[in-house]
Amino acid sequence: MIGGRRPLQGKKLGDKRVRLERPHSAYFRWTGPGTLTAKAAASVPETPVGRAWARTKAILIGRPLSNEQEITERLPKTKALAVFSSDAISSSTYASEEIVLVLMTAGVAGLAFSVPIAIAIALLLLIVATSYRQIAYAYPSGGGAYAVAKANINQVSAVFAAAALIFDYMMTVAVSVAAGVAAVTSVVAELLPYRVELALIALALLTVANLRGLRESGNIFAVPTYMYVLGALLLIGLGVFRIATGDPAASFQPPPIEAPAEGFAAVSAILILRAFAFGSVALTGTEAISNGVPAFKPPEARNAATTLTVMAVLLGVIFVGISVLAQAYGIVGNEQQTLISQVAQAIFGDGALYIYFQISTALILVLAANTGFNGAPRLAQILAIDGYLPRQFSFRGDRLAYSWGIVILAAVAGVFIAVFDGSVVALIPLYSIGIFFSFTLSQGGMVIHWLHDRVSGWRVRLGFNLLGATVTAVVAVIITAAKFPRGAWIVLIAVPAFTVLMLLIRRQYGSQAAELSIDEAVVIASPHRARRIVVPVNGINRAVVNALNLGRVLGDDIRAVYVTDDEHDGEAMRARWERQLPGVPLVIVESPYRALVGPLVAYLDVLDQAWPPDAEVPITIVVLPEYVARRWWDRILYNQQARRLKAALVGREHTVVADVPYRRHH
Repeated sequence: MIGGRRPLQGKKLGDKRVRLERPHSAYFRWTGPGTLTAKAAASVPETPVGRAWARTKAILIGRPLSNEQEITERLPKTKALAVFSSDAISSSTYASEEIVLVLMTAGVAGLAFSVPIAIAIALLLLIVATSYRQIAYAYPSGGGAYAVAKANINQVSAVFAAAALIFDYMMTVAVSVAAGVAAVTSVVAELLPYRVELALIALALLTVANLRGLRESGNIFAVPTYMYVLGALLLIGLGVFRIATGDPAASFQPPPIEAPAEGFAAVSAILILRAFAFGSVALTGTEAISNGVPAFKPPEARNAATTLTVMAVLLGVIFVGISVLAQAYGIVGNEQQTLISQVAQAIFGDGALYIYFQISTALILVLAANTGFNGAPRLAQILAIDGYLPRQFSFRGDRLAYSWGIVILAAVAGVFIAVFDGSVVALIPLYSIGIFFSFTLSQGGMVIHWLHDRVSGWRVRLGFNLLGATVTAVVAVIITAAKFPRGAWIVLIAVPAFTVLMLLIRRQYGSQAAELSIDEAVVIASPHRARRIVVPVNGINRAVVNALNLGRVLGDDIRAVYVTDDEHDGEAMRARWERQLPGVPLVIVESPYRALVGPLVAYLDVLDQAWPPDAEVPITIVVLPEYVARRWWDRILYNQQARRLKAALVGREHTVVADVPYRRHH
C-alpha cells in the first residue's frame, strides 16, 4: 500500500513482480529489487548479460538493502572497534621499528631512548584521542578535521584538511596491505617475489568485503582484530613476566650515552626528534572513529567516544609494551624479518603461538586497510554533499555502502602498490604526513571552538587542544623534512593539487547552481513560445516512423531532414517519402563533402535566420531516431552518427534534443 492507496493489481512478468498503481495516482514508488510500480517500466528489456551481472553482483555483494534497513547496518561498539580501529591498533606492529631504525644511526647507544620516546608518543596519543573524543560529541554528523576546520577556521583550510586526510587514507590502504604481505613473507620467504600480486589480490578481496556494507565488513574484520589484540597482550604479558623472572636472553642493556661534545648534543636532539616523529606513525587511524560517528548505533556520539577510548588504551599498551620487549631483547628488525616478528619469536619460540601471532599480525595489517575503506568514502560523501567532489560520491550502493568512494580508493591504492613494488619501506615515507596536517588543523580548530563555546571545563579542554596542535604541527614539520628526500615531496604536491581540484569543483557547482536557480517569488507560467520539430532521417524504417510519431505529438510545424551526397539518391528518397509519408515535409540537404553534422547544423541556422527579425526565434526540437541493439556487442554498430549529432546540438541556443529509442521485442 503506497500513499494510502492499494495497487489495482499485480502480474508476473518474467522473473519480476510488477505492481500497477491507480492510473491517476500522483505518487509512485519502486518497492524493491525487480519490483516496478509504473506500468511503463514493465517493458524495460533485460539482457542476458544484465541478468548475469545482476546474479554475479548478488553473489559477491549480497542482496540490495532499502533505506529503512540503514539502522540495522549500524555498528555496535564491539564491531566498530574492529572496523574503525584496525589501522590504529595495527600501527603498533611497525611504529616501534620506525623508532629503532632512526636511533640505530647513532649506534647501539641510541637504543636507550627507544622506550622513553615510545612513552612520549603514548602521551601524545592520549592528547589526540581526548581531542577526537571532544570532536565526536561536538560534531556528531562526522567529518572529523574537515568538519572542525569548516566550522571554526575557513573553507580552504577545511578542504586542505580533507585532502590531506583522503591522501593518507589511500596510503593507509596501500601500506597496510603491503605490510600484511610482508608479515606473510617474513614466515614464507619463497613468496617474496610475488608480493605485488598477493597485495593486489588482498586489495580486491577487501574491496568486495567493504562493498557488502558495514555490518558485513564488521563480521569479517572483528575476529582478526581481536585475534591480534589477544596475541599482542599475551606476548607482552609473557614477555614482561620472563623479564621479571630473570630471563637471560633479556639481559640486553644499551650503554648510557656519555656527555657528548656540544656539536654532537644538537645532533642527538635532532635524532631524538626524528625518532619521535617517525614513531608517531602509531597515531595514524586515531581520527577514523570521529569521522564515522554516524555509523554507530544510537547514541552515536557516546558509543563512538567510548570506542575511541578503548582503542587508545589498547594501542598505547601494545605499542609501549612491544617497545619495551624490543629494547630488553636487543631486537632492531631487518628487511628479511620485521621487528615484531623477531620479538614474537624471542618470546614464543618457533611453535604454534608464534605462527598464530604471525597469522593474526598479517591479517590485522591487511585488514587495517579497512579503516581507509570506511573513512575515505564517508569523508568523500560529506565533501560531495558540500560540492567539493562529484555528487556520485554521495550515492550509496545496493548495500548502503558508498560504492564510488570504495572503488576509487581501491584503484588508487592499487596503483601505489604496483608503482612502489609492494615495498613497505618505499611506501612508508608517503604515509602519515597528511594525517599530521589533519591533526594540527583539527586541534587548532577545536582551540577556536572552545574560545567561542565556553562550556564548563573549557579551559582544560582548550589547553589539551593547544598542546596537541603545537606538538602535531612540530611532528608534521619534522616528519615532512625527514621524509622529503625519500618521497614525501609527492605528498607536498598531491595534497595541494587535490585541494585546488576540489575548490574548482565547488566553484563549478556554484556557478552551475547560480545559472539554474529560479527566484522563489517567480510564478512560472505555461510556455507559449512557438516551436518547430526537425527529425533527421536516414531512410524510411520503424525507428524513423517512431520518431516522426513523437514529432507529430509535439507540434504541427514538423519536417524531416535527409542529408545525402548523391543527388539521385535524394530524388529517389523524396519519391518514396511522398508516397509513404505524405503528411510530413521532407527537406533534402545536399552534402558534397559527405559530412552529416555540419550540413544539418547549417540548415538549422538557416531556419533561424529565415524567421522574421522582429519575432522571437522558436524553439527547435530535434528528434533523433535511435535503434536499440538487442545485444551489447552489437551497439558499436549503431547510432554513432546520432551520438555525434547530439554532441554538436547539446547547448545550441534555443534547441532541444530528444532521443527516441526503438527496439523490437520479438
